[in-house]
Amino acid sequence: MKRIVDWLAAVFQNAAEYRLASWWFLRILALIYFAAFLSLTGQITGLVGKEGILPLDLLLANASSRFGGSAWLHLPTLFWLDHSDRALAAATWLGCGFSVALFFGMLPRLSLFVLFTLYLSLTTAGQIFLNFQWDYLLLEAGFLAIFLVGGPSRLTVLMFHWLLFRLRFMSGVGKLTSGDPSWSGLTALNYYFETQPLPHVGSWYAHQLPSWLLQAGTALTLFSELIVPFFIFLPRKWRLFAAALTICMQLLIIATSNHNFINLLTIALCLFLLDDDCIKRIAPGRSRDIYKRFEPTPRRMKNLLSAAAAVLIFSSSLPLLLNSMTGIDPGAMITQWSDRVRRFGLGNAYHVFPTMQTERIELTIEGSKDGSSWQAYALPWQPGALDRKPAFIVPHQPRLDWMMWFVPTQRPPGTYVFDRLISRLAQGSPEVSLLFETDPFGGNPPIYFRVLAYRYRFTNAAERAASGNWWHREYLGLFPWIAPREP
Repeated sequence: MKRIVDWLAAVFQNAAEYRLASWWFLRILALIYFAAFLSLTGQITGLVGKEGILPLDLLLANASSRFGGSAWLHLPTLFWLDHSDRALAAATWLGCGFSVALFFGMLPRLSLFVLFTLYLSLTTAGQIFLNFQWDYLLLEAGFLAIFLVGGPSRLTVLMFHWLLFRLRFMSGVGKLTSGDPSWSGLTALNYYFETQPLPHVGSWYAHQLPSWLLQAGTALTLFSELIVPFFIFLPRKWRLFAAALTICMQLLIIATSNHNFINLLTIALCLFLLDDDCIKRIAPGRSRDIYKRFEPTPRRMKNLLSAAAAVLIFSSSLPLLLNSMTGIDPGAMITQWSDRVRRFGLGNAYHVFPTMQTERIELTIEGSKDGSSWQAYALPWQPGALDRKPAFIVPHQPRLDWMMWFVPTQRPPGTYVFDRLISRLAQGSPEVSLLFETDPFGGNPPIYFRVLAYRYRFTNAAERAASGNWWHREYLGLFPWIAPREP
């Protein structure tokens, strides 16, 4: 019994050596929250507003009809109180405001609670558009950050380690268990830079690298995801190595990919692999004494709540981790419990790019008033014109541009979203039209629609020098009367 008491005392002991790491993490988290909310300000009503692609009011009405008074447990969102377009937009701007407050250290615990609640509400309301791993990573990191205020405990630091471990290790396991030959054959990076959802100019240059170097990069990716995560739980020098390699990998991804804020958040999580002595060596001079204003303050209620949070997260995530490794079904009761916890953004599974696409298929929506003269709707960040330089947009995520990447598989939910998109364009929804770079019909919708499918590939250096184009494309036919993209 004494050993248990001693262990519990150690778990809730202040982790004084992580005060500076916690201070920096909260400021970086504030910037990431700000980017995430700001990115949604111009999109949320077009995605799920009253005239949006997937109207929130229909989702809530269906949930209320099915679950009655317990519907909020299935769809945890503040928009049960008000799901108007004004409320959706207000939530995004309110999130920006509290992000600024958190950055400047104003009411940090309240700011973190409000930010988590607002982003959970928007994630639930956003349906498939906000059903991505980075959204849940931000939710769980933001939730754990609440327990950093007043100083971190060793349990809180452990939970951040567990989150980073799951993100990295489960992504590696997903790549191996998917059966995708491009990962087992070390050829994934031969395709990745060209076929990822939203490449930027760095992707083009990376695609030109020699095959042997791309294969070495694939092997390094698997090593960093399958082996290095275990270093998180080893002594200091191993943790420092894990942090250094993980940060380098994230910087390489940012240099070659538009993956919104997930890589920046992963880098921030690596702060908990460093101690304050290490951070003081690399941080700007003015920040070296910040930790003196971040003194740990032990509180019984805080310890109790952090313990409850740890139980929720471990009980939800551990069965998912074991299932990903062994394929063993944890059982209906455990699965149901895990699903309930994950609805609130906690204890999620992560599997970044478990399969690799080998070709890039782009869809172009065209409309016509007479059936003979056609004009195209252009999304702002898709390849489009062959000579348009792929743009760097980190940490912004254009949700519709991203979702269009899934449609060529011709599987739900991508096909359903696409059908709804065409329907809204036919109705002339101004909110949906604003998601496009150009509306060729100025809000007066056409009578006819068609969708052209093209296979895009990067030009090589010689082709680009001769034509000035970043892309080459091949017409495949009218969608959906083409072969589905695999995978």
